[in-house]
Amino acid sequence: MIEPTYSFGSCRLFQSNCLEWLDAQPENSIHGVVTDPPYGLVEYSEEELRKRADGSGGVWRVPPSFDGHTRSPLPRFTVLTREEHEDLYHFFRLWARRLMPVMVPGAHVMVASNPLLSHIVSAALGKGGFERRGEVVRLVETMRGGDRPKNAHEEFREVTVMPKSQHEPWILCRKPLEGRVQDNLRRWGTGGLRRPSPEKPFGDVIRSAPTQKAERALAPHPSLKPQAFLRQVVRAILPLGTGTVLDPFAGSGSTLAAAEAVGYDSVGVERDPASVEIARDAIPSLAAMEVRQPVAA
Repeated sequence: MIEPTYSFGSCRLFQSNCLEWLDAQPENSIHGVVTDPPYGLVEYSEEELRKRADGSGGVWRVPPSFDGHTRSPLPRFTVLTREEHEDLYHFFRLWARRLMPVMVPGAHVMVASNPLLSHIVSAALGKGGFERRGEVVRLVETMRGGDRPKNAHEEFREVTVMPKSQHEPWILCRKPLEGRVQDNLRRWGTGGLRRPSPEKPFGDVIRSAPTQKAERALAPHPSLKPQAFLRQVVRAILPLGTGTVLDPFAGSGSTLAAAEAVGYDSVGVERDPASVEIARDAIPSLAAMEVRQPVAA
């Protein structure tokens, strides 16, 4: 049995390749997944991380400023080739097939994506056996898109190359039920999403803000999501508030911290040793943070 690299409260973090880790897990042992995958076949390869570190870019958008704005390191998905899109599809289809037997019937999977790649990931998860259940839209304005043509922004001041991103799609899918939803809920505790309150259903649009500096200081990761958002979606993933939440691409542990904050058992898997070290300190600190209650749109 694989022992966790780090434990805190009700969370366990494993330093491992997520596919290998999934192969070692018992069937019907995970009740929900919330994850922000790195699309890391490209931007988190050793070569691209080196380019980000030395400022040469690669697929990473790096400082200095462009079009009047200071740039933070973020992946530029517009530079991915058709072959790299196909690689992403095959990876997520493989991941879905490895994940499927580990999930209990009716368990939901929520996967962060972006408007350029969400169709690829959604199709791959469907091919892997999951049922598409829509998207949860995180309403947030980022620095993605909205730029004038590179090196010609003065000449074409009224041109935007791509729409400025004002939302982030999170793909929502579900392992097929056993019987009716009520039957599945009674046997497995899954099949739906937890309401914020008995009177209010969980909605598919959530207002959010960029991750605050205080959180980034605790968990310096390029794609860190704010606790105010994560706690709402993590809470929703277990309809009866019981079971285990998995983040197979745990990064610096923000999903595990959110699960700890709402009182859920959680498991994370992260292959990068540097991220695991960050998570050791970040999880307790993020879980203890007081955040404003997320507001549905």
